[in-house]
Amino acid sequence: MGLLHVRRSTGALTFAVLVLTGCGGQSKPAHRSAATAGGPTITIQDFKFQPASLTVTPGAKVTVVNKDTAAHTVTSIGTNAFDTGTIAGGRTSTFTAPTARRIYAYVCNIHEYMHGALVVK
Repeated sequence: MGLLHVRRSTGALTFAVLVLTGCGGQSKPAHRSAATAGGPTITIQDFKFQPASLTVTPGAKVTVVNKDTAAHTVTSIGTNAFDTGTIAGGRTSTFTAPTARRIYAYVCNIHEYMHGALVVK
């Protein structure tokens, strides 16, 4: 099952399980720890969130870098846990990770086929 076929209404958990088990068919690892990049960062490029799943500590500051020319958002699904608002192409934004330890699926509200997961451990 491709990530493009995961529907928002079928639940964020299904998507998170697919991402965390590596069923995305990606050549790069789909999951990365915040410690590997000098700070938790989500990069948006080619209409994809990279990494598809990011692990952070509760309350961490997460940087979102939009390398596309199109605007995007990083918005938690089914919760009000985080929402960057619109990030213009070439711009950067930050948000604070929730303090509750769980998996938070997120979407770009402008391009709803773009999905990712924030794992708070």
